[in-house]
Amino acid sequence: MPTPVLSVTDLAYRWPGRAGFGLSVPELTLAAQESVLLLGESGSGKSTLLSLICGILQADHGVMQVAGTDLTGLSRSARDRFRAEQIGVIFQQFNLLPFGSVADNVLLPLRFAPERRKRAGDAGGDARGEAARLCHALGLPAARFTARANTLSVGQQQRVAVARALIGQPPLIVADEPTSALDAGSQAAFLDLLFTQQAANGAALLMVSHDARLGARFDRVLRMEEIAKTTQAAA
Repeated sequence: MPTPVLSVTDLAYRWPGRAGFGLSVPELTLAAQESVLLLGESGSGKSTLLSLICGILQADHGVMQVAGTDLTGLSRSARDRFRAEQIGVIFQQFNLLPFGSVADNVLLPLRFAPERRKRAGDAGGDARGEAARLCHALGLPAARFTARANTLSVGQQQRVAVARALIGQPPLIVADEPTSALDAGSQAAFLDLLFTQQAANGAALLMVSHDARLGARFDRVLRMEEIAKTTQAAA
């Protein structure tokens, strides 16, 4: 049986200085190429869980394996390096460099991830060529490749954020409520693009949302109250 891209066992975390808040996750797995929607209301601990998966926070105990590496045993700097190499992140507000070009934004993760940069060049050209290919596949006009991010429409910014997460073929894509500010039509278009490119790159996708209506688009739907326990409302 193939090794899961994400495997969590008996994970526990308590916020320093917040004695009343703790998060525990007995078990969570995500297979290669699988898409999973994680639902949770504000305060359910989903943002904390994402931060643990991405190595921004370190669990107090338990196992948090991503692509076969247990993040709980790594130093903070090692977790940062691992995240840059192995995890593509799509933020709720996209977090683009406003005065950087589309190319600058898509290529940004590769500056901190030499192995990922090599993977981005494996498609028969350099990383910049792969960035252009991804943008084209996501429907971003070639003429916009050198445009500054602050001149893009919201829809174009979405495409740049997806390309940035996918470049270099990280095995895990984590998306933090990227559709929360979109209407139904824009949500559907965004997910179409995301799923198409996720499948093309062979990545696993974990997307967090509070919108249960999106569930039909995913392979599985999980709810925070079913997979985790919090001892107090979380941020």
